Amino acid sequence: MRSLIPPSRVGTPTIRHRLLVIAILLAIVALAGRLVWVQGLNASALAAEAVKERTYRSDIPALRGDILDRNGTVMATSVRRYDIWVNQKQVGDYLERDKNAQEKGVGAAAKVLAPSLGLTVEETQAKLTGTKGFAYLVKDVSPEVRDAVLSQKVPGIGANAISKRQYPAGEVGGNVVGFVGGDGKAAAGVERADDELLAGTDGETTYERGAGGQVIPTGIQETTPAVDGKDVALTIDQDLQWKAQQEIAATVQQFGGTGGSVVAINARTGEVLALADYPTYDPNRPGDADPQHLGNQSISNVFEPGSTGKLFTFAALLDQGTVTPASQYVVPSRMEIAGNSIKDSHDHPQQNLTLAGVLKNSSNVGTVEASETVTPQVRYDYLRDFGLGQKTGIELPAESKGILHPVADWTGRTQYTTTFGQGYSVTALQMTSAVSTFANDGVHVQPTVVRGTVGGDGTITPVEPRPQKRVISSATNATMVQLMDNNVPDDGKQNANIPNYAVAGKTGTAQVPGGTYTASFIGFAPADDPDIVIGVFVYGLNSFISGNTAAAPTWARIMDYTLEQQGIAPTGKAGTELPNEW
Repeated sequence: MRSLIPPSRVGTPTIRHRLLVIAILLAIVALAGRLVWVQGLNASALAAEAVKERTYRSDIPALRGDILDRNGTVMATSVRRYDIWVNQKQVGDYLERDKNAQEKGVGAAAKVLAPSLGLTVEETQAKLTGTKGFAYLVKDVSPEVRDAVLSQKVPGIGANAISKRQYPAGEVGGNVVGFVGGDGKAAAGVERADDELLAGTDGETTYERGAGGQVIPTGIQETTPAVDGKDVALTIDQDLQWKAQQEIAATVQQFGGTGGSVVAINARTGEVLALADYPTYDPNRPGDADPQHLGNQSISNVFEPGSTGKLFTFAALLDQGTVTPASQYVVPSRMEIAGNSIKDSHDHPQQNLTLAGVLKNSSNVGTVEASETVTPQVRYDYLRDFGLGQKTGIELPAESKGILHPVADWTGRTQYTTTFGQGYSVTALQMTSAVSTFANDGVHVQPTVVRGTVGGDGTITPVEPRPQKRVISSATNATMVQLMDNNVPDDGKQNANIPNYAVAGKTGTAQVPGGTYTASFIGFAPADDPDIVIGVFVYGLNSFISGNTAAAPTWARIMDYTLEQQGIAPTGKAGTELPNEW
């Protein structure tokens, strides 16, 4: 019986072979296309990516410019130092160069490097061992150490240049120079104020390196050299700065104050020769100092000037022509005016004083009586012209402008106390700069602490001359110098006396909020031909101590030193004596 199930058909080998060939051809085409894409169309992009991954960039730090005093003495400088690093993956390839030596690898490298690194062999080997592509061996070493280490030609050992700031004079001028922090950023003083000039521009080196960190000799190697910073010359005289710092430190300690300042200015140029503070700090170790002392008290600490402020009132009155040195006043020790009580520093019988006598006796009552001949607005305008109530423009950060309220706010007692240096506040630099007007024929010159930049040949490119303004007439100024000279008799009995020199100056003592006192003396010598004005300020006195006691003797010692150092001879002219009573 015939089966009804049809016999199975055997597939045709030819068809299967054709299909297989087609599949293989398609795969080959795909692979070929991909190969064409990789090697042809996309080759440059892939090559660029590979180069990018192999390329390493390293900064070349610029050397920061020096800071010099007015005589070229270095107050801040930078030295080249190095951080030594290791690629631990490569050290094992080291073979000691001694032909008779059998050692190689990390152990041998440790033995030859340890003496130069200042480490034991065991310490060195521990730092060399591992799989890190980069690790520091030692930091902040001299060029001599760097050279000794690299001369061993140990694979994977390198050095990065760094710049380290040093301050050779330590605390001397530290508050002016400032410092650069551990992060390399300028943090205070001239370092911060002139950072753009001093910093320079870092360079860069670029090269290709292999998987093990080694430089590829045929790869990219490009270097942009660093541009070092400019040197900056200051107006500061380091020797005078040292003397001022020594004297103010001793004075503050003697009288139990909390701090003090000394400011010395060339009245004709505005150049600041000394700007000394106590307490201060060593810019080599700023972390050791109290943070509140890392600035400049001379430009940031504000206080009422006290009786030195009478000079500006008298200058305004004389310049307006409402008084003369011989003007007469009946002066009790206290007075009531418009419901306000005004008193002198001590009780005394009624006095018949001239204007000269009012200043010599530093009478608050007499000063108020004299001031009634001009309006408060006139006095305010003169205070502004002398530079008070505004920043001096000194090239240092964090300067205070002081406090000088508009006349509209001079209500009640303030309209009278402003005549004798209360009711407004100043800084030591402001006050010394203002008084320097009297040593410059009535012309106020804005103070400066920077002379200019120094070229490679030592030539100084000076800064622009400081702005000047005539505040009082020459005739008024001559009278003011007479009054200030009369205030310091040349009898050898006054604390501000300097043998053979006529001295012009004024003391000041004022109470500050909190109950402490500030004592000061500001003056110049020789009075008839002055160049340099010095202000001495003692802060935080626990009780009333006059400027004549706390500040004047220190002023005399510093001024005597300055006159000798600057070669300023006595003029031979005797001091002025004016009638003080009538």
